[in-house]
Amino acid sequence: MSNVNLIIEERAANIGNFMVGRLLPFREKRAVGPFVFIDHMGPAHLSDHENMDVPPHPHIGLSTLTFLFEGSIMHKDSLGTEMEIKPGAVNWMTAGKGIVHSERTPEYLRKTDKMLHGLQIWVALPKELEQMDPNFVHVEANDIPSWEKDGVTYKLIAGKAFGKQSPVPVYSPLYFIEIKSTTVQTISIGKDLFGESGLYILEGSIKSGEHTYEPKQILIANDSTLCEFEIAANTTVYIFGGTPFPEEHFIFWNFVSSDKELIEKAKQDWTAQTFPKVPGETEFVPLPQPQMR
Repeated sequence: MSNVNLIIEERAANIGNFMVGRLLPFREKRAVGPFVFIDHMGPAHLSDHENMDVPPHPHIGLSTLTFLFEGSIMHKDSLGTEMEIKPGAVNWMTAGKGIVHSERTPEYLRKTDKMLHGLQIWVALPKELEQMDPNFVHVEANDIPSWEKDGVTYKLIAGKAFGKQSPVPVYSPLYFIEIKSTTVQTISIGKDLFGESGLYILEGSIKSGEHTYEPKQILIANDSTLCEFEIAANTTVYIFGGTPFPEEHFIFWNFVSSDKELIEKAKQDWTAQTFPKVPGETEFVPLPQPQMR
C-alpha cells in the first residue's frame, strides 16, 4: 500500500524571464511542517540580454532558503549583505520583524548567455521568534553534510536527520534532504524522519506501492515514519518537512505570520516605504492586492 496521501502538481508561474513552478502553498495543503512556500525556478536559458532582476521587496516572519542547481544569483539586503550564491551553496535569510532584499544576475554575467535553475523555499518562524532581528547566513557547498550509502548519495541541506546536522541555522525541528541515485535502489529512511514529510521529484522517478511518480510533483506522506520508496536510476529527489506549528500561519504576499495584525502593519509599512532600504537600490516592488491565504 502506498504511503502517499496527497500529490501536488507543479503549477507554472511567470516571474520575468523564466518560469517558476509553484509547489506550496496549495489549497489542500498550506504547509508541510514549517515549510510554507516552495518555488522551482527554471531550468531557464537566458540569453545575453536577459537577466534575473527582482527589485527590493520585503519579508517578515520567515526564513528564505535559496538552493541552486545551475547559475548564479547576487543577493543584496537591507542589512548591507552582498552575497553571490552558486550551485550547491545555501543562502539562508531570516526576515524576523522585517528585511528587504533584491535578487539579480551578477554583473559579470549580465552580457553572456547563462542558465538559471534552483529552488526557493520559505520556512515559517515559530510564533515566539516572528519578531526576532533579521539576519543572513551563507553556507558554502562543501560545508553541507554529504555522504554515500549503498550507491545512493545523500545531502543534508538544512536541519537534522540521519544523526547529522546541517550548519544552516534553522529555528525549529526540520529537515531538507537531497537524495541522488544512478541505479535503481530501495530507500527506507522513515526512522530518520519526523513530523510531516514531503518529497519533490526533480528528475527521474520513484515508485511507492503500485504507483510510479515523475517530475513536477510533490508527494505528501501519510506518515513520515513509513517513508520507503524505490528510486529509479538517474533520479534526484528532495525530502522536506518537520514538526508542524500548533498555530496557523497566514501568508499575504511575502509576509508570513501567526498574527494577522503583524501582516497588516507590514503592508502599511511597505506602502509607506518605512521598511529599511537595500543600500544602492532605488527600485522596489509595489504591494499587490491579493487576498490573505
